[in-house]
Amino acid sequence: MMTRPTVTIKEVAQAANVSTATVSRVLNNDPRVKHETRQIVLEAMESTGYKFNAVARSLKTSRTATIGIISPDLSGDFFMFIAESMNRELALKGYSLVVATSLGSEEEEARQIQHLAERLIDGIVLIPVGIDGRRIAALRHLSIPIVLVDRTAPGFETDAVLSENEEGAYQAVRALIQDGYRRIGFIGGLPNVLTARERYAGYRRAMEEGGLSIEPKYVFLGNPTLPFGYRTMETITKDPQSPDAWFLVNLFVHIGATNYLATEGRDKASRMVFAAFDEMPYSPLLRYCRYAVQQPISELGKAAARLIIDRIEGNGPPEPQVLRFRTRLIHHPHAG
Repeated sequence: MMTRPTVTIKEVAQAANVSTATVSRVLNNDPRVKHETRQIVLEAMESTGYKFNAVARSLKTSRTATIGIISPDLSGDFFMFIAESMNRELALKGYSLVVATSLGSEEEEARQIQHLAERLIDGIVLIPVGIDGRRIAALRHLSIPIVLVDRTAPGFETDAVLSENEEGAYQAVRALIQDGYRRIGFIGGLPNVLTARERYAGYRRAMEEGGLSIEPKYVFLGNPTLPFGYRTMETITKDPQSPDAWFLVNLFVHIGATNYLATEGRDKASRMVFAAFDEMPYSPLLRYCRYAVQQPISELGKAAARLIIDRIEGNGPPEPQVLRFRTRLIHHPHAG
């Protein structure tokens, strides 16, 4: 069987009646190319059977038009919506997205960064695992731009895209106080993680402004997973003196706590009311959630994509940019 000869850019240019430079500009998504000319070239590529060789271009330009995103896990809706929003924005600029996970490990995080850099990834968007950014900073010799999302990594100064975590938590707890609750507990994350620390600060500020006491016994901190939410709610329901109102630090904790109440803790469930991060499309189904803090996930993803492209293409100010986005409080009146 005879192999079909490879079609060259020159042959595409002849078929489209344009220069090879114009074909090259189309392949590189150059905005200077007119829409009509682009369509003619694309039709010529299809009619001639031209196959774009991304590997060859990367060897020539030292770029692959590929961005890596690394998250502590791949199971959360927050991460998946961030990645989806980034992918849409990157595609507009001719970039593709590669997804990886650090498995919640700083060692694995460093390995994944090294792994992606060795494969000529042009830039990385990272949701960091820990508080020690020096591990990431030690990889500066890779000369690859990194943008952080959701949290910062002290010791590593770079661009970051964050939510107004403290203000979001403050507004949620304040709403519970305005509803008449005077004892409000807190189920949060580890204080060495920025998002957990800021959300606790918002809870504390609302309680202090309301003239209410924080009861240390009813402040639970841990790795904010579904099992943690489940086990913590089990502990709470077995304490007859525990509060009825709670602020929950994230969706995993929220689902875990709700699962326990729905299956094992029904005796106290009728009195329970939650305020929690994050609002998701199915949040109205989480029956105890009266207030949910909605992060602008789509905007976070777009901003991260734009920042990393700017760094790759040499645009933007030389100093790191930290962008903060406002949250929105959603009321679910059926709850509690």
